[in-house]
Amino acid sequence: MMRLKLVPDSTKIPFVRYRHLAVGLSFVVVIAAFAFMFTKGFNFGIDFKGGTVIEIATKEPANLTDLRSRLGKLELGEVQLQRFGDDHNVLIRVGASTDITEADAGDKIVNKVKAELGSEVEYRRIESVGPQVSGELVKAATLAVIVSVLAMFVYIWFRFEWQFGLGAVLSIVHDVMATILVFSVFQLEFNLTTIAALLTIVGYSMNDTVVVFDRIRENLRKYKKMDLGELIDLSLNETLSRTIMTSVTTLIALFALFIFGGEVIRSFTFAMIFGILIGTYSSIYVAAPVLMAIGITRDWSITQLTRAKNNAGK
Repeated sequence: MMRLKLVPDSTKIPFVRYRHLAVGLSFVVVIAAFAFMFTKGFNFGIDFKGGTVIEIATKEPANLTDLRSRLGKLELGEVQLQRFGDDHNVLIRVGASTDITEADAGDKIVNKVKAELGSEVEYRRIESVGPQVSGELVKAATLAVIVSVLAMFVYIWFRFEWQFGLGAVLSIVHDVMATILVFSVFQLEFNLTTIAALLTIVGYSMNDTVVVFDRIRENLRKYKKMDLGELIDLSLNETLSRTIMTSVTTLIALFALFIFGGEVIRSFTFAMIFGILIGTYSSIYVAAPVLMAIGITRDWSITQLTRAKNNAGK
């Protein structure tokens, strides 16, 4: 049987040659992410800003103008209508207002909408989040991302060495900031599922980076006199086939979820798709160039080999 090969076995791509251009591009991405975060901000979902979401299905193709007019008379505050899927599915978003401070404000909004639309529509999903809960979710989500990055740094430090740990953390931060930049620029809905996607991206990027670092460490022990740049190029080319195959198979599943998964998980799958692409890039052009900048000595590799033998003897 013929094996599927997206990348030849023996590639000789000079990745290190373009590291300065790649690092400069990554630096611009991170700076732009911070700039957009503090100027344009995010299109937060109800998880982070509070409010109510009602997903309905109409018997006839939905008339958004009519629905907007009817719901506007209810004085619910900020109301957004969005058609998704086919012409019969509509997402109604009611933003948090002064009334939402009440414990039963979400129920009151839902009851008003149901009284107006009656049984002429099917109510498929109803979610309500108060401002106090949404504030706590913002803090918890931010803490989760920060703790995950720090935990990865500690793991790589003990698994390899601090130089590798720094490269891995910078790679992860780059991936997270690049994903955040896309959500801010295009004002995609940023909610808890997006945070879940960011945490998944952290894990995926770390896994890919560890594979590259492990090969670099093996080659440091194997080629004692090879130039570090050549050694990193060799390691990246040796792991390129595995990296591409893993990314492609993951993307196939994610694209299926993005197309057929529905509106509820669309922000999650989009973040994952972009994160996989940027994570594959960063493991090559962020993590590895950091090792070039910091430098890894041959004495370090010998020390690591001796330590491994001593541990094996014990």
